[in-house]
Amino acid sequence: MRRTERHFVEGANSLWHVYKTVPFWKVVKNFIVIQLARYTPFLSVKSWMYRTFLGMNVGTQTSFALMVMLDVMFPEKISVGKNTVIGYNTTILAHEYLIKEYRLGDVRIGDEVMIGANSTILPGVVIGNGAIVSAGTLVHKDVPEGAFVGGNPMRVIYTKEEVANRGLLEKPGLYEKDLR
Repeated sequence: MRRTERHFVEGANSLWHVYKTVPFWKVVKNFIVIQLARYTPFLSVKSWMYRTFLGMNVGTQTSFALMVMLDVMFPEKISVGKNTVIGYNTTILAHEYLIKEYRLGDVRIGDEVMIGANSTILPGVVIGNGAIVSAGTLVHKDVPEGAFVGGNPMRVIYTKEEVANRGLLEKPGLYEKDLR
């Protein structure tokens, strides 16, 4: 179950009320920083920008690939552990604007996590240490530590114990096709 705070609105849909929930100039600043970082080829510079200008907690040696899209309104609600890889064009959201409400939730990504390209992480989820998220996955619930997950909707493909028993983390050059 995702951990989100629900905030109800009256009248127009919640996105129509966006600047009552987050300051306009904060969104402008965040948008500029995120867009610059999306195209920056220097991984350490990206992490520094996220820590310095967006208030994110980003661990050492964490890599955000090209075109990663962070939540433009609440990036400070995203934390990423050390030595983690966030794949190309992944989206990480900390908010949802719905018709009658909006929801906010912290996203916590652990240490040494691998998130495949084109994945989407929804607000209020925790991805445990050592987890692997297959490319194109919609992460709509927590991912257990060390698990290999994938799909839309996301499901656990291998648990931490199954990954260890198969020796999948020991093989150099392992690709997702080798997990089938």
